Amino acid sequence: MTEHGTRPWINLMTVFPVSLKQRRQWTEWLAGYAFLAPSFIILAVFTYFPVAYALGLSFFKWRIMRGEPTFFGLGNYELLLTSEDFWQAVGNTIYFAVGAIPTGMAVSLFIALLLNRPLRARTIYRTAFFLPTVTSMVAVSVVWMWIYHPDVGLMNYLLNLLHLPSIRWLNDPRWAMPALIILGVWKGLGYNVIIYLAGLQNIPQHLYEAAQIDGANRWQLFRHVTWPLLTPTTFLILIMAVINSFQSFTEFHVMTQGGPIGSTTVIVYYLYQQAFQQFNMGYGSALAIVLFLIILGLTLIQNKMLGSKVHYQ
Repeated sequence: MTEHGTRPWINLMTVFPVSLKQRRQWTEWLAGYAFLAPSFIILAVFTYFPVAYALGLSFFKWRIMRGEPTFFGLGNYELLLTSEDFWQAVGNTIYFAVGAIPTGMAVSLFIALLLNRPLRARTIYRTAFFLPTVTSMVAVSVVWMWIYHPDVGLMNYLLNLLHLPSIRWLNDPRWAMPALIILGVWKGLGYNVIIYLAGLQNIPQHLYEAAQIDGANRWQLFRHVTWPLLTPTTFLILIMAVINSFQSFTEFHVMTQGGPIGSTTVIVYYLYQQAFQQFNMGYGSALAIVLFLIILGLTLIQNKMLGSKVHYQ
């Protein structure tokens, strides 16, 4: 307190006068950052710092419990790009993505179109299709391992009913990846159906009425009204599906462990093998950075090639 009974900071306000509007702006600014601080701290600790640490570690050669990290420069990236195992993992990942994404999107759109019509118990159907999405992938993988069982599995039972030979789904290099693609399509079906339903319900009804007055049939309604106005939804689903396909891990780990003969070793599972089974942390970190660059590149390419074809009105 000063001899006049005023606080020092009040005197500072008189030395550096601030208007009421400016003080209010500063208060709002500080309050905003105070509310953002917890989320930012969590992101910094659990996202930004690990990413930065992995980037730095990718330039070192380090096997846990075998000494300290030693600087390796771009050696990990050179080993990675010349590794047959890495390119096999890239090929398997692309195979999985190309098989699962178009099939999943087409089936999801078809089901969404059906569920968008006035049906009895429509809510029950929507819930049934969405349930796999919220089910644990580990639990789903265990169930599908029984479905694919070569002796007592449901898939071979259905094949035998059609007088077709049984298939050793998860033990045959030719069939292991198609089996996982079927699982991937089924697991992601509910999410895509809900997103497509939201897109369908946002299409103005008067556009259909105008097209019907002009004599448009169902196919023409879909081609000239529904599909163009669903392009933002389709673009979102495509971007998310590509990212999720390149990050798939759990079903491969639980059901096949990358086999047989490496036919289902995708990039993330290969990363897991290198970093957490062989404890080659530098090489695993380089893999993580390359995977990030692959996903980023694919996202930018999709945005460049397909972004201009999206109709928002």
